[in-house]
Amino acid sequence: MMPVFEAVAAVDAADPALRQALLQLWVDVTNAGGAVGFTAPAPADAVAASLDAALARVADGPDALGVVRDGEQVVAMGFLVVRGSPLCRHWRTVLRVMVHPTHQGTGTGLVLMQGLHDLGRALGLEHLQLTVRDGHGLEAFYARSGYSVVGRHPGAVRVGPGDDRDEVMLVAPLR
Repeated sequence: MMPVFEAVAAVDAADPALRQALLQLWVDVTNAGGAVGFTAPAPADAVAASLDAALARVADGPDALGVVRDGEQVVAMGFLVVRGSPLCRHWRTVLRVMVHPTHQGTGTGLVLMQGLHDLGRALGLEHLQLTVRDGHGLEAFYARSGYSVVGRHPGAVRVGPGDDRDEVMLVAPLR
């Protein structure tokens, strides 16, 4: 059975069971070396604070959340985040894209990205933007979902002392 994408309704963003599943996913991905805002070992309290802030924005309506479930288990997630002024309401930033390490390489990431694109279209968006931390080879994955590299910020991400990485910006049209 293939994992299934689900758009999380604003009212469901406050569900404690969902929060716990997303927190565990984020910690597991971080500890496996994923580039999702933190470095291993995952600082669970800081991850929880970031997750709570993101879920509050979903519950309040400006942002959207999509998850992929394999049965009852949440195995992937990504946010569509409003950025900038009202002049930029025709696009969103894709943020915190992650797939559980046990599901990487199985097509789950493509299910997640297709679902986020469908969600973006349902919201009337024209394109999505995301950034990746250089050094993980993620540009090829996102190219399979229709993204093109449009810019690079050299040294924008400091993973550790003497380990600066470029932030690579990608954009995908939705129409």
